[in-house]
Order: sequence, then C-alpha cells, then structure tokens
Amino acid sequence: MTSAGTGERRRRSPGFLIGLTLITLLLFAGFGALGVWQVQRLAWKRDLIARVDARIHAAPVPAPRAATRDDEYRRVTTNGIFLHDRSALVLASTVRGAGYWVLTPLRHPDGTILMVNRGFVPPDAKTHYDRPNGPVQITGLIRLTEPGGGFLRANNPAADRWYSRDVAAIASARRLAPAVTSYFIDAQAGSSPGRLPIGGLTVVSFPNNHLQYAITWFALAIMTVGAYIIVMRQTGKDNRK
Repeated sequence: MTSAGTGERRRRSPGFLIGLTLITLLLFAGFGALGVWQVQRLAWKRDLIARVDARIHAAPVPAPRAATRDDEYRRVTTNGIFLHDRSALVLASTVRGAGYWVLTPLRHPDGTILMVNRGFVPPDAKTHYDRPNGPVQITGLIRLTEPGGGFLRANNPAADRWYSRDVAAIASARRLAPAVTSYFIDAQAGSSPGRLPIGGLTVVSFPNNHLQYAITWFALAIMTVGAYIIVMRQTGKDNRK
C-alpha cells in the first residue's frame, strides 16, 4: 500500500504538466522581453552619451526662446542684466559638498527672461557671493526644468525653500512669468577661480549598466528553460517507475 501510494504521488497529472509548461513559457517570455528592452535601452543610452558629448564640446549657439528634451545639454550663449533681487537658492549636493545653486533671472535686451544657474555656493556663503551689475555675457548648457522637488521633499514657494530647479514655480514665486523661458542655463566655470558662485559643475556622466541587466534577464530566461527540462525529465522517470 505504501509503495503503491508513493508511486501514485510521484506521477504528475496532465493538468500539472500543462500548468508548469504555461508558467515556464510566461517566465521565459517575460525575462526575454526584459532582456530585449535592456538591449534597446543600451542603444538609447549610447546614443545619448554620444549626443551629449558632442553638444557640450560644440561652439555655443544663441539661447533659444524654448527648448525640448532634444536640446538638453546644448551649449548656448546669451546676454543681459541679472535681476539679483529675484534670485532663488536651491538645495544642492555636488562634488564640492552640500550647499546651494544660485538661480538668477537674466533679462535679455528683447525682454525675454532666462533663468541662469550661476553655480554653487556653500551654506556659509549663501548671502556672500558676486553680484555683477550691468550687462553680462553668459555661456552654458541648456537644462530642462525640474518640477516638483527633490531630496524626497517638495518645493515650498511660500517658505522660499527650493529642492529642485523648477523654473515655472520659481518664476511664479518671483513674479516673473510669463516672460521666462521654460528651461534654465547651467553657467560654465568663470574665468576667476575661487570666486562664488562656482559654475561649470554640470554632471554630464550617465550610468550605463544596461548590458549587465540584459545579460541577467537573458540568463534568467535560459535558467527557466533549464529548470523546466530538469523537472520534465524527472517527471518522466517517476512515471516510468
């Protein structure tokens, strides 16, 4: 009785085998799709890195009135007069430590206002940095607005606390809209080292781990099939017994 019962338990029902096959197919398809997606992401990331590298080393072009994602990190130049009394300090974490970005509106001669990230200042210097008067020439990289907030905290315009470079929110709080462009410019490093704010700290390196991720997903797909084959072989042996 015991031996017969054990033999019966070892036999796998057709329903079990069909279910196992379906689950294996779903897992294989899912892992394979994720692997293909990572391969596509790899191609996209390599293209992005190449485009950004070409843009940051290209000759600057006049700053446009509007910018899209295709314009990000494009090197531009513009001129105007800083509106220092409308500046905003945005919390920053940089290679130089924690501190603030100084975002200052720049009024162009045609009336357009561009938000310029003049650079980084440490906490003890957030009120002691250069404020040039008169016309200035600015060269830097186009950056897209960062709405909402950052550092797991939302921007608080009423309290003048900024955790991301949200152009629209800052412009509204400083009563600059609607003449402000939808992007800001990361100013390049100045010609006088040690002067504040410190420009030229734009991070232009992008992590590219998509190849490793793709290999992992494809490996899981292969392992799924391997495990299925092992189970099916063992099931066949048990049924023959």
